[in-house]
Amino acid sequence: MLKRAFVAPDPGRVRLRFASRAVLGIGLAVALCGPAGLSLVAAITGGLAALLALFTVTDPTVRGQAVTTGLLPVVGLPVLALAAVLHEVPVARDAAFLAVVGAGVYARRWGPRGHALGVFAFMTFFAAQFLHTVPGQLPELCAAVLLSIAASSAVRFGVWPYERRLPVPAAVAPPTGGTGLARITTRQATQATVGAAVALVVGQALSDQRWYWAVGATWWVFVNTTSRGETLVRGFRRFLGTVLGIVLGLLVALPLHGDPVATAVVVAVGVFGIFYSAAVSYTWMMLAVTVMASALYGLLGLLDPALLALRVTETAVGALGAVLAVLLVLPVTTHSVTDAWVERALRCVHLCTAEAAARLAGSDTADPARRVVELEQILARVRLSLAPLVHPLSPLRARKGRARHVLELLDDCAREVRGLASVAADPEASHDARLVAACWRVESAVEALTTAPADGRPHPAEADAVPLGGPGPEPVLAHLHALERALLELAVPLRGASRVPSGT
Repeated sequence: MLKRAFVAPDPGRVRLRFASRAVLGIGLAVALCGPAGLSLVAAITGGLAALLALFTVTDPTVRGQAVTTGLLPVVGLPVLALAAVLHEVPVARDAAFLAVVGAGVYARRWGPRGHALGVFAFMTFFAAQFLHTVPGQLPELCAAVLLSIAASSAVRFGVWPYERRLPVPAAVAPPTGGTGLARITTRQATQATVGAAVALVVGQALSDQRWYWAVGATWWVFVNTTSRGETLVRGFRRFLGTVLGIVLGLLVALPLHGDPVATAVVVAVGVFGIFYSAAVSYTWMMLAVTVMASALYGLLGLLDPALLALRVTETAVGALGAVLAVLLVLPVTTHSVTDAWVERALRCVHLCTAEAAARLAGSDTADPARRVVELEQILARVRLSLAPLVHPLSPLRARKGRARHVLELLDDCAREVRGLASVAADPEASHDARLVAACWRVESAVEALTTAPADGRPHPAEADAVPLGGPGPEPVLAHLHALERALLELAVPLRGASRVPSGT
């Protein structure tokens, strides 16, 4: 786990730049709150707003990121005002919080922008509970949010706009087809609301002051998950990360006794850890979040071992609420989600090969490299979808083996497609009839694999999808041979008597 978080490949040092810019942007936002005459509570609110603006806004284009960032206060400030006005009206406050949870999850149907706005709305309401916000604080807190988003945006879009030099990734929307309760986002919104309601009731029974931790745990378990298997794994990782973070918080944050300079250092390290580890380890991200929160509680003079122990309990309650909801309320099976993502990955291989064939045939507009980027994004979702099966604690050994086999073969496909795109970009490789014909053969293999009959019998096209033979002298032919072999091998785990998806 430690190796995956801190030794994982970081092509182009994107994660390093992402984390470093976050520390700079959030640090600037908080630093400006002092000269502006804002209180410590307002500075914390502003710092959270800056963190969310830098972390959750993931539109594929810089222009889209700027638009979404500008919409954050439009959504967040009314929610903050609502939470403050309802602070002394528990029943209405709780109902409003659950409504924000449901709306925030449902907003994912509108892609990255809906996701970012939903997260910001939820965290704004959550922060109001964390800081016990009342109406009299609203002018100061609103000013802090606006100032901090402006400061972090200046860093993101002005001082360090590294995304401008990166290729624009293709937008990969999650499978959300259907209407009504057949739509995944509708089901998840219902699940999250029910899970949050359970967490809220039990959390308040444990503590009438810190109950919101349980609701927060439920919410974050649902973020970036689709099936119940993914949610179960994420709930386990959240609890594990929180426990590890509590232990580290006792060792690091508690001895600081609220010292502002030392606390600022710990918070900066926590921010860096959140952003650097988010893409590779949810457990380590939650550890960093917990240590940062512990340091902030110390700065507010509220930190003690009993408080940290309560947080562990509330987190367990929230994770349990999420687990019960995904198991009992309109469950979205791992089977259906995995099928959808694997098929999308194979279709993307098809498109990559078609673009390469067009490029080899002399087309100046074909761009297989763009499809390669899209394939990498889809494979990340395939790995997430199959995570419940390949998890070390999974008891389904046979299915675990097949799932790992599928991942290995898809990774092989991605590697060969990357090589194919690289060679196709060479003008000297163009206009070779053998290579174009080989690309069409690979496309036929993909078509045969993705249009198999429902009864699992081999597709008739497989009889014609024989290997191309021994690798030719040209590198591109070697890539095509290996790609077709991987596609043909995928027929075994994908069409066997026992399917790769677990049906959980």
